[in-house]
Amino acid sequence: MHDRESCIGDSPHSADRHILESVIVRTATFPVHLRPPKSPGELPHPMSAATHREVCVAPDRFEVVADDAVLVAELRSATAVCLYDAVEEAGALLHLRFIVRPSKPADVTDTTLATELLLLDRCIASLREAAPAAKNLQAKIAAHLPENPDAQRACENVLTLVKHVLDDSGMKVVMSDIAGGLTPRQLRFRPSMGSLQIR
Repeated sequence: MHDRESCIGDSPHSADRHILESVIVRTATFPVHLRPPKSPGELPHPMSAATHREVCVAPDRFEVVADDAVLVAELRSATAVCLYDAVEEAGALLHLRFIVRPSKPADVTDTTLATELLLLDRCIASLREAAPAAKNLQAKIAAHLPENPDAQRACENVLTLVKHVLDDSGMKVVMSDIAGGLTPRQLRFRPSMGSLQIR
């Protein structure tokens, strides 16, 4: 798993990230989920949901898969950035919470923004490392907004920055599904098919 504390590196939005010099981080490894090797004589599994391995993505983490797996997440005042390629099976899901200051709900701290954007950068880099042949990376974004209107505006600012990072990385955002409400949103993302189910 990958969390905010494991992010370190340069970012295409340096103006938003000058505060990184004051952020203490720690390094970590970034494993890619692979399907175990097939045993001799094993036949391919039929393409049904029951046979797909599921990987749960916790808040403020991302997961990268290199096989035909399903990434799942529950969004509660959070966003999910789903990355995939039109040809390759590999994909990733980044699960970011919206964190705003109670005293100023329309604001998001510079440290929080920088950490979120660095985590997105690391997610993209890890996916490209797992699928070097991927040439047509695309993104789908889903979000669950908080009830507070001021906090919603802060969350929309985060989504705007996320889209800028994706655009700078050469990824086309093909879907953006933003909604609020008291009930969290359940996501199931299958990168190999570019399929995102939300309920």
